[in-house]
Amino acid sequence: MLNNQMEQRAQSVSVIIPAYNEEKTIGHVVANTLNVMDSQALPYEIIVVDDGSTDKTGRIASQCKATLLTNQTNRGKGYSLRRGFSQAQGEIVVTIDSDGEHQPKEIPDLLDSILQGADIVCGSRYLGKSRHFTTRLNSVGNSLFNLAITSLTGMPITDSQSGFRAVKRSVLNGLNLQSDGYEIETEIAIKSITNGFVFKEKPITCHRRECGTSKIRILRDGIKILRTILIFSLRA
Repeated sequence: MLNNQMEQRAQSVSVIIPAYNEEKTIGHVVANTLNVMDSQALPYEIIVVDDGSTDKTGRIASQCKATLLTNQTNRGKGYSLRRGFSQAQGEIVVTIDSDGEHQPKEIPDLLDSILQGADIVCGSRYLGKSRHFTTRLNSVGNSLFNLAITSLTGMPITDSQSGFRAVKRSVLNGLNLQSDGYEIETEIAIKSITNGFVFKEKPITCHRRECGTSKIRILRDGIKILRTILIFSLRA
């Protein structure tokens, strides 16, 4: 339930955190997010979607000041985000990854862009100062996806795969999202751009994960992302 103890000077916020086997980081991510949101004069809620974890992710999240949604089996990041979107009550929805790479302290920067008129704002790792957050292979793949999206939509984009975003709930409601996997970020970006919504990027800092391993499978997920780019860009 939204934290109605906050002064409602502006729009309410839902922070959605998808998580799969992130027991070593989920507690810190939720705690840091709570501290940041408590400092904002905005009503808010935090929703953790446990995507069928086999470790203690769900148990740890259930002990935090957050709403916990649990997928009985591993359904994918896109499915988890879409489930979170369907439950979110906030007028602005923020998504942030659970692996500790994103910095919750930068949530206010994303919110400010929305409150100043953007419909969707994506945190870009490539506009920030850090360049040590990912492997060279992932960086090359991301660059190719960015180039494809820019070429097909006419919108310059530097980090189409960033999971750290803020978007108006009214925008999400009109996108008819379908993706179940990591291609969800691509689908949201392309559909937002091709539907004429105000799309912006903001620089963010990003730390390479210190615990666990990335769940993305480069070849399989890369093919899905590329297919998503082609399908939704050409449908516009």
